[in-house]
Amino acid sequence: MPAFSHTVSDILPGGGMRLDRYIAENLRLLSRSQIKARELKAAVNGRETKISRMVKNGDTLELSWKEAEPLNIIPENIPLDILYEDERAVVLNKPQGMVVHPGAGNRRGTLANALYYRKLERNKLVEAEAHGQGPVPGLRPGIVHRLDKDTSGVMIAAYDDEALAFLAEQFKSRTAKKTYIAIARGIPAEKKGRIETHIARDPRDRKRFAVTPQGKIAVTRYAVIKTWSTHSLILLRPKTGRTHQLRVHLRYLGHPIAGDPLYGSADPLFPQASLMLHARSLAIMLPGEDKERLFRANLPERFTAMIRSLNHGVHGV
Repeated sequence: MPAFSHTVSDILPGGGMRLDRYIAENLRLLSRSQIKARELKAAVNGRETKISRMVKNGDTLELSWKEAEPLNIIPENIPLDILYEDERAVVLNKPQGMVVHPGAGNRRGTLANALYYRKLERNKLVEAEAHGQGPVPGLRPGIVHRLDKDTSGVMIAAYDDEALAFLAEQFKSRTAKKTYIAIARGIPAEKKGRIETHIARDPRDRKRFAVTPQGKIAVTRYAVIKTWSTHSLILLRPKTGRTHQLRVHLRYLGHPIAGDPLYGSADPLFPQASLMLHARSLAIMLPGEDKERLFRANLPERFTAMIRSLNHGVHGV
């Protein structure tokens, strides 16, 4: 995380200036949209403060912010199921098995690779990138939120820092409304309810998370919408966005998601099943608009196949 220390000395005598404006216009460290997108933290004269604070000559500043998205994303022409797209944002139906962002062992084939190519193509800059003219400023995709590799469904991404900050704030403030659907093992005793726990990384297995008093608060509302003798179709509305929250909460309820290799055991009826969790819808306001939009992603084939099998009592898919 970059850090910067500075004593204010270049404001007109007797005047003051908002901290975010001073950072953008006088220090030129980050633009005002980047200040939000990179979650800048500030202390003035040793005390943490909001970026709206007025500063004056003689004030000492301590600033830190998140690194920008890595600039080594390789554009790749990967087909995507686009639900909506404009110059500033894109909504898509992410397929199961696709990693969202490049990382160790996943430099290619990710959603970020595909979105970067798509934006370059829209701006007729694919050839410029291919011929080594370097990264194109302002066109790297901004990942607003993430879905696990094996979770499918609605995702939104931004094409510029200002749009990223606008969309990310809705997730941070919990005004973005997400709905998931899952097929879980067994039948919950209550047909609808609220799960509220604390979640933290499992000290016994760093790949997993667990319900623990030392964790961060996690809240999920659920409703059982269909049952069979062995499984349930459940609608999930997370109020918080903790890693693996829905998977951990359904395990905590005693009904892990079918096909979940981390939080469940092998399903004897569906031994080949993959994670049966799908982001069904997202309600969010788009950059430049003042009304919420609702985006939906149809159930994928793995869901419809398992539902058909359960309806007809034929298992093993």
